[in-house]
Amino acid sequence: MHVLLCEDDEMIASGITAGLAAQGVTVDAVASARETRTILRTASFDVLVLDLGLPDGDGLSLLRELRQQGWTLPVLILTARDTVSDRVAGLQAGADDYLLKPFDLRELCARLHCLVRRVSGRCVNLIEHGSLNVDPTSREAWLHGSSVDLSRREQALLLALLQAKGRILGAEQLKDSIYGFNDEVESNALNVHIHHLRRKLGSGIVETVRGLGYRLGPAQSRRP
Repeated sequence: MHVLLCEDDEMIASGITAGLAAQGVTVDAVASARETRTILRTASFDVLVLDLGLPDGDGLSLLRELRQQGWTLPVLILTARDTVSDRVAGLQAGADDYLLKPFDLRELCARLHCLVRRVSGRCVNLIEHGSLNVDPTSREAWLHGSSVDLSRREQALLLALLQAKGRILGAEQLKDSIYGFNDEVESNALNVHIHHLRRKLGSGIVETVRGLGYRLGPAQSRRP
């Protein structure tokens, strides 16, 4: 999961970034509405975590603007504004969830996974693809009932493909799912991760679509 965090308090932002990274989530943090608009035009994200008190405007105004422009990205408001009217205003402006500060990182992570799950049309955490089962929250994977050890990058790549449900994803889209803006990415890094997935989960788990990108391969049948 790739999260865009808009939070102007540097200490809170660094704590969220480190805490979510420890749970396998890639986070890019910005501190203003202007930076949010810019980065959304240049990269793909699964969720936006939005503070309301920004140095260059109100987060609700930014949220309304994004919704009016057609952005369907799930948005979780993270704020100290705790009245019922504040929460109602946030949800009516287009937020999908609303979490008050102070908060527990475990709850934030669980809520983010829930938002991604809803967008994917799933009602449970476990993703099934034939004999392959993946739990995005625990970051565990099983093939034919046996546990498969995947690195954080490999699991991020696999989840991006699973959630695309057979749609072709370009190389840059997949890189956005795996890496943050500040990560150093070698030119062949994506190919290396795909090679490792194929070695661990079978050569057909990732299909290469020449000139376009990659997509999830057909589900392997379950063993009797």
